[in-house]
Amino acid sequence: MDIMDTIKQQIADNAVILYMKGSPNAPQCGFSMRSAQAIMECGKRFAYVDILTNPEIRANLPKYAEWPTFPQLWVNGELIGGCDIITEMHEAGELKTTIDSAVPDEA
Repeated sequence: MDIMDTIKQQIADNAVILYMKGSPNAPQCGFSMRSAQAIMECGKRFAYVDILTNPEIRANLPKYAEWPTFPQLWVNGELIGGCDIITEMHEAGELKTTIDSAVPDEA
């Protein structure tokens, strides 16, 4: 599968996905740490991709997204943004609303 198809499929298959350095429990940069923390505080499960262990995704996602930096948060197939946007949305209460609308409550 082409790397662009892989990226498209990851975004399509996950209502909320964070492309980050490291993992939510072991982030490898401050921006990824703040982003993952804000998303975890929303209380819903989300997918993540460690771009440090996926160099092809790291190289190609900025082209696909037309967004040059990491982390990148995608919700319902739409790029939300990076750390600054995630943090601002979290502080304003908008991040939880956005994620809640994308991820139904588990029964």
